[in-house]
Amino acid sequence: MTTAAPYRADKGDQGPGAPYNAAAKFYAVYSGDSAVDPDLRIAHVAIDRAHTTGEDIGTYFPLRAMRQSVLDGRIGSVAPRFHGFPTNRSQKTTIETDSPELVRRCVADGADAAILVANCPVCHQSLALAANALEASGIATVLMGCAKDIVEHVGVPRFLFSDFPLGNAAGKPRDPQSQRLSLELALVLLESARTSRTTVQSPLTWSDDPSWKLDYCNIDRLSADDIARKRAEFDAGKAAARRIREQGA
Repeated sequence: MTTAAPYRADKGDQGPGAPYNAAAKFYAVYSGDSAVDPDLRIAHVAIDRAHTTGEDIGTYFPLRAMRQSVLDGRIGSVAPRFHGFPTNRSQKTTIETDSPELVRRCVADGADAAILVANCPVCHQSLALAANALEASGIATVLMGCAKDIVEHVGVPRFLFSDFPLGNAAGKPRDPQSQRLSLELALVLLESARTSRTTVQSPLTWSDDPSWKLDYCNIDRLSADDIARKRAEFDAGKAAARRIREQGA
């Protein structure tokens, strides 16, 4: 399960390092063929754009690593479909509309387990709620994410925490080894967690210098002009998203 959005050329900049693009959001569960490499993007709100760009899909959508795990005999198979889960910023909508639809699709696929990969802060909340719905239906889950406080506040059965910039829950960019290790850690957690709300932290580090953490959403490092610009961009994004939802896109 992913919160990444399918690329749509008519929806503006969605490339690596793109600013938040509300026009590219989606508002309903979608599905794709797991045998095909999709073009998914993460021009989400509050992705850490200062230290990462989202140029490597393997950092937020581990389908290739999962296929390799099949070839290695680690897992039996990948489900015929992957599923995109929306971030509607409404717990009611997520719990009563989106989660039941996700469960229905996973049951139809005959899935035994689900790996959910979160990106922005709202993604972490939405997928944590989805994980609990899947568990209630008998599908075991593990959530991969970088926002430990949000996921643990909601509470999920199994959580693999990577202390990376948001948008890299499945590994480091241009580093297939770290992506394979991240997936393996998630699989081990899926197999071995003995209690509910089990969190395991990945041993991988983003950088030898941890000062990158000080930049994320740190108002003390922004000028008054920066704050005003970001607020205007965010308000414009909310307005665009509202229009899209009202149009039913």
